Amino acid sequence: MAELNATLARVTDRIRERSRKTRDAYLKLMRDQAGEGPRRRVLSCGNLAHAAAGCGPEDKKALAQGGGPNVAIVTAYNDMLSAHQPLGAYPEMIKRALHEVGATAQVAGGVPAMCDGVTQGQPGMDLSLFSRDVIALATAVSLSHNVFDAALMLGVCDKIVPGLFIGAARFGFLPVMFLPAGPMTSGLANDEKARVRQLYAQGKVGRDELLAAESASYHSPGTCTFYGTANSNQMMMEVMGLHLPGSAFVNPGTPLRAAFVKDTARRVAAMTALGDGYIPFFEVVDERAIVNAIVGLHATGGSTNHAIHLVAMARAAGIIINWDDFSDLSRATPLLARIYPNGFADVNRFHAAGGLPFVIRELLDAGLLHEDVTTSMGKGLRFYAEEAFLQGEAVAWRPAAARSADKDVLRPVSDPAQPTGGLALLSGNLGRAVIKVSAVKPERRAVEAPAIVFHSQDDLMAAFKRGELERDFIAVVRFQGPKANGMPELHKLTPPLGVLQDRGFKVALVTDGRMSGASGKVPAAIHLTPEALDGGPLAKVETGDIIRLDADEGRLELLVDEAELAARAPAAADLESQRFGLGRELFTGFRALVGGAESGGMTFLLEERA
Repeated sequence: MAELNATLARVTDRIRERSRKTRDAYLKLMRDQAGEGPRRRVLSCGNLAHAAAGCGPEDKKALAQGGGPNVAIVTAYNDMLSAHQPLGAYPEMIKRALHEVGATAQVAGGVPAMCDGVTQGQPGMDLSLFSRDVIALATAVSLSHNVFDAALMLGVCDKIVPGLFIGAARFGFLPVMFLPAGPMTSGLANDEKARVRQLYAQGKVGRDELLAAESASYHSPGTCTFYGTANSNQMMMEVMGLHLPGSAFVNPGTPLRAAFVKDTARRVAAMTALGDGYIPFFEVVDERAIVNAIVGLHATGGSTNHAIHLVAMARAAGIIINWDDFSDLSRATPLLARIYPNGFADVNRFHAAGGLPFVIRELLDAGLLHEDVTTSMGKGLRFYAEEAFLQGEAVAWRPAAARSADKDVLRPVSDPAQPTGGLALLSGNLGRAVIKVSAVKPERRAVEAPAIVFHSQDDLMAAFKRGELERDFIAVVRFQGPKANGMPELHKLTPPLGVLQDRGFKVALVTDGRMSGASGKVPAAIHLTPEALDGGPLAKVETGDIIRLDADEGRLELLVDEAELAARAPAAADLESQRFGLGRELFTGFRALVGGAESGGMTFLLEERA
């Protein structure tokens, strides 16, 4: 076992100390519930009859006798989203596999799964962040019947996996594993898709050409192949030991993917308190596992959305992390992968080059991951440095490739793509923000320019189309935080800002909203907190003010005299049009309760009991 990196050890100790009170309260709650034993013992005959009424005769008998484990399936299946469409076949596969080992499974419940790719730039995007907490609540409702000995979480995309994780954490006395569907096969190259988007933004191609390019890129069942939040989710579940090793990026509809479904079901059934191999969720997910997830994000250039989601996920397990932890670990972690938008390759090419087993092995050997964690396999993380293959009809493993098969996509720690990770913390008199730097060229990471203030991404788009942005500037898009309108992603700004940058202008974005998990080549200070509607200084910025954004120095400064800034009244926000229609009025309570971005944008306070 390699000596642990000093920064990794220091940050882990800091998190452990910061979280002592909340983590101890969480562990006590989980252990008390685990001590109650198998769940069905506390049910009355009427309770149990209701729980088994829809089952076949053999399953009814098994549930009544209570001898074998009963596994909950919580699924995000729908057939409108490509990433979740393959999940429709999973429950029957799981049930058949479990019958072979004397276990049963029931679909405990479904959770909603919305797609930011569909709602991008649309009113529905205002529900996106809050959908994560809805999913967490739906997961809790699904598991509330108290008849399960373990759980399988079926989900893939942006808010879905974090929501499933948060809900599962509150039932952390159960063994829990996650089952993805895998990425779609490669279609139109991501950089070509981006090129067509920029041409469309300039009016050089029409809607027919744009739709053809998008359809050639997003073309079949499976996850989108760029390295956004969905694929970052799968990386994190694997590096945290909540998958079978090697399962993150295997395509749907393949024999190996089918074997993963069946073997994951059998594995979680073997982890229950009914046998000798009890491994509850709360033992897998501790401070070390959360630090491993952050390191994985940095090493692979993962999604900026996890500067919010992972904070909320950790808090669900009583662990308190913040952006200082992300920043310190970023400086210690080399970037090993170049996957679009941090490069030109997609996740299929990354997987073929050696993928996560290679990354995990390299980081372990460099002391940049905690190896001595508990995983769902009952072994340490070193087992996840093996690649999966099909042996007969079962999954088997062999050591990860000694060398990358494609150094344009995947590199060793000894020769990384860049010496530090993909995310950085920005702070200054405007507040605190994060920036994804792995796709931004070094010469573009510092911009000092006049602000142009907008209150919506549509206003910026309109100014671009009128030709008013042909200059150096920093776009300030405010009143986009959780309390204002649910913190929608502002991904539609990427093409016009990219066009202006390609024309030689120095441009950047500062916002209290989110960009996509596929944040790209334009420097963007995002998740700025406190948000404009919550007393943030961003509400006092005026068009023409000079802002300096310096990703290398970690600074975000409004260059206005302090006395002048203090004398300014904050701008008013007209948000009524963004709070009604398409169901947005149902989320009034969420907007009222939500916390800031750095505390996870959560609508519930899990640490109140501590």
